[in-house]
Amino acid sequence: MNTRDYKQTGVGEIYHIYNRGNFKNNIFINREDYQFFLLRLRQNLFPETYEKNRYYRIQPLPSGSFTLLAYCLMPNHFHLLIKQNNEIPPSKLILKLCTSYSKYSNKKYKHVGHVFQDRFRQIIVDDNDYLTWLAAYIHLNPKVAGLIKNSAEYIWSSYPAYLNSQSDLCDTALIGNQFKNIQDFKEFTESSYEIIKSKKDMEDLLLDKGDF
Repeated sequence: MNTRDYKQTGVGEIYHIYNRGNFKNNIFINREDYQFFLLRLRQNLFPETYEKNRYYRIQPLPSGSFTLLAYCLMPNHFHLLIKQNNEIPPSKLILKLCTSYSKYSNKKYKHVGHVFQDRFRQIIVDDNDYLTWLAAYIHLNPKVAGLIKNSAEYIWSSYPAYLNSQSDLCDTALIGNQFKNIQDFKEFTESSYEIIKSKKDMEDLLLDKGDF
């Protein structure tokens, strides 16, 4: 695991990227908001799926620039676990994603100013043990926050896709192959709940004390 360094990027690197709403405000208010954020993410990951129209005009990144390994959208923040596949740095993806969502949100809710707080956080993940633990942390976010009792039922994360062994947004193989089978992956994730819940100092989790 490495500390945050926005300039330290490279082909094949894996990153945990996260950010929250300005003043810790909610950034996703209803189902449509979650769907729009995921739509923009999909369009940049898979530009061939993007259909141009008069209402939403974007310039998506080249196809295959990044691989999404896991994600979770919470009411006031988001987590992405991505792999860089070419020389384009992750900041390009996040800038496009957050700028587009901010325009959408401000227009919809008639707000002005920043939707997200400061610059996104980025941590290089260079250890398999940390990678699997981080996937558990991301997928357990809704349960730890008390939004849901069963993490597998939270539709705004990649956890259900992992348990079903299919996803048209995430590549579940890299993390999934670290385990014997789906049940082994699920048991590891669920067994991490008490450990994650007991952590009061976020510096132990994300190298950024008090972020979430």
